[in-house]
Amino acid sequence: MSVHNDSLIVRVSYFCIRKLLGPLIRLIWVQKVEGLERIPQKGPVILAFNHESYFDFICFIAVAPRSVHYLAAEKFFAHKLWRILMLITGQIEVRRTKKDKREMHDLVYAHLTSGKMIGIFPEGTRAPSKESMLKAFSGVARYAFNGKVPIVPVGIQGSFDVMSRHDKKPHFKKIIHIAVGEQISFDKFHGVKLNRRAYELLTDKIMLRISELSGKPYPHYAGSPAF
Repeated sequence: MSVHNDSLIVRVSYFCIRKLLGPLIRLIWVQKVEGLERIPQKGPVILAFNHESYFDFICFIAVAPRSVHYLAAEKFFAHKLWRILMLITGQIEVRRTKKDKREMHDLVYAHLTSGKMIGIFPEGTRAPSKESMLKAFSGVARYAFNGKVPIVPVGIQGSFDVMSRHDKKPHFKKIIHIAVGEQISFDKFHGVKLNRRAYELLTDKIMLRISELSGKPYPHYAGSPAF
């Protein structure tokens, strides 16, 4: 599904999800939402989340003021039911076993150039425990830096107890809390050539903000005050 021809499909799909499923999802699972006004009403932006459950993106879509194009694992596109949802909402397939990811990277940048909102779980997969976050991949910082777009950190609490990766079905608990933080910009680094370590430090900065918002420790930080 092309980034240039999915606008009508995505708008209609998100309208239906927000109007029909959104109220039900909020009624059953979402207890509190803070900071949605910090998400830009238009223009390119990356949302970065902690990840504990499938309900992270389901609940956020239900409250999101704009369409979100998530980076989603290939298993969702291989599943009959999930595939339909992925396609009609314009999600971006991540083939994790594929070494050459240039096609995916190009698609992400094309979305950003078109003014879309990208959703990324830097941990790459659902955390096996609610005690702390997994070490993040640095792709989120690379996309933001190279695309010259802001990052909005989002912390989600309670979704692990609704449906962790160990559960076969969700629990009906109205306990999910979504907190949206202030924008993070890497503008001051533009014009500077960053190496792998620099991208890791920028990613740590993002994850520490998400940690504050989610109340979940990020124990992998080993950064520098310069960042």
